[in-house]
Amino acid sequence: MSDAERPAAAVLAEAAEAAGYAPSVHNTQPWRWRVTDAALDLYAVRDRQLRAADSEGRLLTVSCGTALHHALVALAAEGWSAEAVRLPDQADPDHLARITLTGHTGVTPEAMRLFQAARVRHTDRRPVSDTPASQEAVAAIDDAVRAAGLELHLLTRDQILELAAAASHADKVETEDEDQRTELAYWIGGDRPEGTGIPDAAIPSAAPQTTVPGRDFVRAGTLSVGHGHDRAAAYAVLYGRGDEPSDWLAAGEALSAGWLVATELGVTVLPFSSVIELPATRQALRGVISNVGYPYLVLRLGTADPDTAGPPHTPRLPVTQTIEILAG
Repeated sequence: MSDAERPAAAVLAEAAEAAGYAPSVHNTQPWRWRVTDAALDLYAVRDRQLRAADSEGRLLTVSCGTALHHALVALAAEGWSAEAVRLPDQADPDHLARITLTGHTGVTPEAMRLFQAARVRHTDRRPVSDTPASQEAVAAIDDAVRAAGLELHLLTRDQILELAAAASHADKVETEDEDQRTELAYWIGGDRPEGTGIPDAAIPSAAPQTTVPGRDFVRAGTLSVGHGHDRAAAYAVLYGRGDEPSDWLAAGEALSAGWLVATELGVTVLPFSSVIELPATRQALRGVISNVGYPYLVLRLGTADPDTAGPPHTPRLPVTQTIEILAG
């Protein structure tokens, strides 16, 4: 049977499985897919929402947007064109998207490269090397984000210092809040729910000596941070025009698009979400972009330190917990 003759449900189920490689806040994987003979539907899973840090579901929806984009990338890598309708059911706000196949058009080299990048993409919390990402690579990432309908604002040196202060403040507020500490401990380290969260091997063994501090996980991991810094890193604010669930979903799609291009070009991406979780620092970031839009994440772009081993891929939930098949 040729690819074009395969049952739609089988094609869509494979795309849903591939979407499991998508990044999500604290690796919560807050999505569920429903496969029918006609469509692939994406739903938010509130049981995996960060209730203390993300009470509005902003980061949950951004995370689901990355999974949506990953599913479309997987379909393109199999030669399928598809249509995605965002928020298709006004009566069900957790129904985030519906994907339907529109035809088999053949595989392009670009589609295969993006899919391969999705399989190897990971989050590296080590300091970056002293070799910056090239201007051409940063421009390509920016182009991918813009093609997805969002914007990247590259921070100046003074704005990076403002970001450093905001990140320090956000982490201080979080670590002093008992509910947030409890929530963080639930998803981080050795006792996290199976198949989710961030393992010790992906958490720095000591706080990196960087200008912009990474998130304080309130525990040391086993990831060696080496002697790198972030002096050569570029920092960018991912932003868009609105601050509603549809905008957050689009932000996740744009994040995925930019991250996959970055991976293909050898650029590491580290999202900073703590400054988004706190309303005061989120508002401060609006000032950084001259109030022309709403910030969804801050991204650090750089190249990996070649002298220390990188982190492993974070675990993934079994497909039986993320995909429901109602076809046939």
